[in-house]
Amino acid sequence: MAKRTEILPSFYQDSVVLMRIAGQVRARSGVRQAAAFMGTPANHALLEETDLATPESRRARPEDLILTVDADTEAGAEAALASARQLLVERRQAVETSPVLRPRTLDSALRILPNANLVAISVPGAYATFEAMRALKRGLHVFLFSDNVPVQDEVALKREAVNRRLLCMGPDCGTAYLNGTGLGFYNVVPRGRIGCIAASGTGLQAVASRIATLGEGVSHGIGVGGRDLSAEVDGLMTLFALDALASDPATEAIVLISKPPHATVLPRVEAAMAKIAKPTIACILGATPPAASAALWVDTLDAAADAVVARLAKRAWTPRPFADSNAIRRRLDRILSQSPLAGRTILGLYTGGTLAHEARLLLGTLQGPAASYSVLDLGDDEYTVGRPHPMIDPQTRIDMIAKAGGSPGCGVLLLDLVLGRGSHANPAAPLAGAVQEAQSRAKAAGRRLVPVASVVGTDSDPQGLAAQRAQLEASGIEVLPTNAEAARFAALLVKPELRATLLEAGR
Repeated sequence: MAKRTEILPSFYQDSVVLMRIAGQVRARSGVRQAAAFMGTPANHALLEETDLATPESRRARPEDLILTVDADTEAGAEAALASARQLLVERRQAVETSPVLRPRTLDSALRILPNANLVAISVPGAYATFEAMRALKRGLHVFLFSDNVPVQDEVALKREAVNRRLLCMGPDCGTAYLNGTGLGFYNVVPRGRIGCIAASGTGLQAVASRIATLGEGVSHGIGVGGRDLSAEVDGLMTLFALDALASDPATEAIVLISKPPHATVLPRVEAAMAKIAKPTIACILGATPPAASAALWVDTLDAAADAVVARLAKRAWTPRPFADSNAIRRRLDRILSQSPLAGRTILGLYTGGTLAHEARLLLGTLQGPAASYSVLDLGDDEYTVGRPHPMIDPQTRIDMIAKAGGSPGCGVLLLDLVLGRGSHANPAAPLAGAVQEAQSRAKAAGRRLVPVASVVGTDSDPQGLAAQRAQLEASGIEVLPTNAEAARFAALLVKPELRATLLEAGR
């Protein structure tokens, strides 16, 4: 076994580029492991955890690029490093010779496209405020993908935007739809009559995808960032978006998706919704509905989509734990008639932050003590600094699934799979492979691990909803229609006494 490291000083590269290079090097014969990371603290910790750290790598600064390999032989390690260097050269040459225009400043971009009315910004947080403010002052709507923007800067940007009647979506905004056009990570959904407002990403994706599945479409989906309803930001963009959708002739109904607003902000949001003469659904995950509200309050993402579609169709709608309780009973009986589970703990490994939050809330209500479940949002900054988001690169989750296979107390794996533009080209394949490996590991130790998942997406997505579901099901994963149903099903597996509450309600 031979470990080799090369440091390229002050050589910044995008994390997605580095992920692809590491994957190509890792695929070489005789290479056990390979990594290409910027020298951030989080990446140093990952190298230590994966036993790829070397004395050379430990000296790398955040602005330095680390190339490290673990190969069967010294010659193989040297050849792998040479391959990584060559891939970096080829990447630079491809960029330099590409016919695609790559303006480096806002001014040069506007010279190429003078009629543009929106700018998407994805730069380190330290520079995001400057670029976003310049765009707003040029009269452009802003889609601010960047995170790590100070809250006082967010307030200043949104005040500027509201004063100019412009959108400032973000910071840390992962998804949006404007006039049917998706931005960031988004699912391919039809343009329609329903306007959505959400914090940042997978909550909007889940609702928009289910709306599409139910035969409706989205007029606009406005991402406002996760802090918009805080006391500091005071709902600036949420209130602006509610007003915009209320006056938009293409929008006939509105869905608001959020975590609980600050106590000082909620009355302002309620007052804004009371002025809207359109059906309005409030999906405020984890909040207690007010005694009286102009909006219909629901407590899950699928319920938000179901309710707004029913309102538009002028149909009665009643929330149910499962769309098909009889099918759930049969599935539950089949699983529980086999050997006992390895344990009564549920481990949720999520790529979507809002999906993870929803699952955590449901399990907290159904399971009781937090010791019986753990839900991790692997898209959180803790896991993504210097690395691609897990919706792009599933490696972080794959590693954690492998560990779950060796955990004596873990009986159920709870997972999400998010499709759409920007996501992994075939995310079901690595997820299915990792789950099968974890199950084999558990079985070898005389234990049984049951995987449960839901898929966010549509058949119009590049990956295809039906094809991705089929891959998961073929690997033995229990696939449920929605994240809420998956969380409830996981709870039933480890706590069958919940049948009376969750299944009898569906009769």
